[in-house]
Amino acid sequence: MADLLVYRAEGAAVLHGGDLYGLTVTEWRLPATYPPFAAILFVPATWVPVPVLKAVFLAGNALLLALLVALSARLAGRRPSPALLRTATALALWLEPVFQTVLFGQVNLAIAGLVLWDLTRPPGARARGLAVGLATGIKLTPAVFAVHLLLRGHRREAATAAAGFAGTVALGLLVLPAASADFWTRRLFETGRVGKAWIVDNQSLRGLVDRALHGPAPDPAWLLPALAVGTAGLWLAARARDERHGVLLAAGTALLVSPISWTHHWVWCVPLLAVLLAEGRVRLAVLTAVLFTARTMWLLPHEGDLDLRLPWWQQPLAAPYPLLALALLAAAVRGRPAARPPAPQPVSSARRSSASTIR
Repeated sequence: MADLLVYRAEGAAVLHGGDLYGLTVTEWRLPATYPPFAAILFVPATWVPVPVLKAVFLAGNALLLALLVALSARLAGRRPSPALLRTATALALWLEPVFQTVLFGQVNLAIAGLVLWDLTRPPGARARGLAVGLATGIKLTPAVFAVHLLLRGHRREAATAAAGFAGTVALGLLVLPAASADFWTRRLFETGRVGKAWIVDNQSLRGLVDRALHGPAPDPAWLLPALAVGTAGLWLAARARDERHGVLLAAGTALLVSPISWTHHWVWCVPLLAVLLAEGRVRLAVLTAVLFTARTMWLLPHEGDLDLRLPWWQQPLAAPYPLLALALLAAAVRGRPAARPPAPQPVSSARRSSASTIR
């Protein structure tokens, strides 16, 4: 649970006035990388001994996984029985992104749960979009879902998300003015602090490009494809006739265009599998589950800079998640999206679109 130790150190820096973005912990010298608002939320992690904190995170992530499974079923228009919910939660634990989240003591399940809870509420629900804004204040990448709300025609919800995010920034400035100035003017742009983009751990479009070119790619080599994929992905998500497909396309787009998308960020495989199963695409669901449990990236030589020396036939094994997301976007292009964003509809509807964007 190395990441959990970083969270605890962040909370201690807030509590004792330490240098939030100057600290490093664990034998890997991991730094703080989240916005100041997240560090404020981590203060309670300093109140208990580390062994107790690890037990709390273990139990908490198990409960959050059950919540994510339930929300994924709601996205798919299903209501699982308690027995099915427990079984699905136990099986989902073996999906590599979920397992790695638990192993590192990460907050991915909480972030995905916040976003999915918000997006599966009926359009026009009170303060819909606020949870998306709060999630963005913790980890930034959920900002894509605020843009998605705007493009789907949910202007009030998008504004609520923006206001929620602004509130997290304001709180950070109030409590940690120096750290906030440091983060928003400097640290935000230092993606190298998060880790090497070319290692197999990184399942973003940038990681795929870096490994394919056998070295860190020049900015245009990955920024231009990322811009194209981001624009196309959000366009397709906005015009998906079924809201659940729009949510999944937006999630895949966010993971692709982020400079760093560690394997454990891909916990969105849980709602993807739920939607595939709900639509009767059992064979595709099984293949997707195999892809997210095979752990092919970890079977390749990846010590030191071996990630950059992979032969062509190992490149797909090193980037299974972004290749899947790109395949889903390509399938959406063939799915005849609507000419304009459709009228808002509750995502809990179990109807199946004749022009499905997920194949």
